[in-house]
Amino acid sequence: MSYALQFGDLAQYAGMFARGAAFTLGLTAASTVLGVAIGIGGAAARDARSAPLRAIASAYVEAIRNTPFIIQLFFVFFGLPALGLRLDEISASVIAMTLNLGAYATEIIRAGVAAVPRGHLEAAASLAMTPAQTYRHVVLPQALAKVFPALSSQIVIVMLGSAVVSQISVPDLTYAASYIQSRNFRAFETYLAITVAYLGLAVVVRALLNIAGRRLFLRGSQ
Repeated sequence: MSYALQFGDLAQYAGMFARGAAFTLGLTAASTVLGVAIGIGGAAARDARSAPLRAIASAYVEAIRNTPFIIQLFFVFFGLPALGLRLDEISASVIAMTLNLGAYATEIIRAGVAAVPRGHLEAAASLAMTPAQTYRHVVLPQALAKVFPALSSQIVIVMLGSAVVSQISVPDLTYAASYIQSRNFRAFETYLAITVAYLGLAVVVRALLNIAGRRLFLRGSQ
């Protein structure tokens, strides 16, 4: 049985593909900023002197790392309304992606913090820096520089995992593919195009993060 490829049928949906890709990148950008911020705070909380704070941070990390992302998304979008908190699909997606990235970023950044030489902490103490100042100016810059490649990889993973937000009707790249395939019935061509699109997005995002990392950390080390 032969199958004739007809990619020409996809041309009329180029705009929808582009909007879906832009939406995916937008979700990724928003969740990256918020997720990394949570990761920084979570890493500090995991090593805090307060036992309750450490317990809360540990419970959050374990809960996120040991449950599927799609369940986390459904909990935010379908579960929270039962408590009176109703979110639109875009807000729910950003929150779910942020919480997911935040948990992984917490452990990644925490590993970087642990790798900071103790002598640097002692030097900061000798300069009468407060613990907060030491963490901000001495520990955090070095920690982020050490773990930036791992953090970049996790951001890309979260971007690829965002494909499930189409399940709650977010008009991302996967949603566009499902819509187009339901109209032209060219499933092979449509999903092959989306596969290539996600591959391209991953390569571009990783390259941009690498450039940002070099500018932020290599310049700072000179």
